[in-house]
Amino acid sequence: MQHLFKSYLKFIWNSTNAHGVHSPFVFNLVQKCFYDKTNYSEYNILYKYWFSLVEDNRTILVTDFGSGSRVFKSNKRKVSQIAEIAGISQKRAKLLFRITQYFMPNTILEIGTSLGLATSALALANKNLSITSLEGCQETLSVAKEMFQFRSFNLQSERVAFINTEFSKQLTTYNLQPTTYNLIFFDGNHSKKATLEYFELLLPTIDNETVWIFDDIHWSQEMEEAWELIKKHPKVTVTVDTFQWGIVFFRSEQVKENFIVRIDKSFFLDNVLGIKNLWGLLH
Repeated sequence: MQHLFKSYLKFIWNSTNAHGVHSPFVFNLVQKCFYDKTNYSEYNILYKYWFSLVEDNRTILVTDFGSGSRVFKSNKRKVSQIAEIAGISQKRAKLLFRITQYFMPNTILEIGTSLGLATSALALANKNLSITSLEGCQETLSVAKEMFQFRSFNLQSERVAFINTEFSKQLTTYNLQPTTYNLIFFDGNHSKKATLEYFELLLPTIDNETVWIFDDIHWSQEMEEAWELIKKHPKVTVTVDTFQWGIVFFRSEQVKENFIVRIDKSFFLDNVLGIKNLWGLLH
């Protein structure tokens, strides 16, 4: 866990706000999307979705095909604990909503549904998009499907294809039969090998407007190594490191540049408290 603390201190030292960004494309993204203070009505739905999960005391058996959990000692876990500890935070859910709304993708691929917290943020941002969400664990996926059936959330579940699958197996089919995805959210197996494998398998699905978001790029030394290799890839033109996420663009008209951007003070506290709480759970 010391790695996370050191990485975050390094991030704070090297990062900038919007005024330190000299690319018009990235400046507009930061200023109009990252720093957007609008209190969207959809935020209430995101909160209700999250709150329903943290109030859910059911115990489920989690199947983990990824790098495992540093927090949970057993595969038997309460839905409420998964939502609170392993799920996307409310601040990140709102940011994911804004990013999706900003770019207005028509087709989205999500690698790692879990309980559907991020899926709900994606779905609420654009009522016309279609989402394919992959999850290796049948029981967490069942909870997500159940949540999407609640009409009060207005999530239009028919637009989301939930698929219970091992990621590499499913992504190989995309490699054989390319489908363009306007946005891909990588939140599955947080290991260097798997991340780079998914990256290569999904390259045939990109176009000039594609946006990729990688979760937990500083989670481990391995993930940081994977992130460095992704930044150097010849097809990647622009990257934005927000500490929690690495955002990747393939825009041919852009000069190749890498940015390290602070979101705002609330995200600073979110990251620090998140690392602190995780440290406390581990000791």
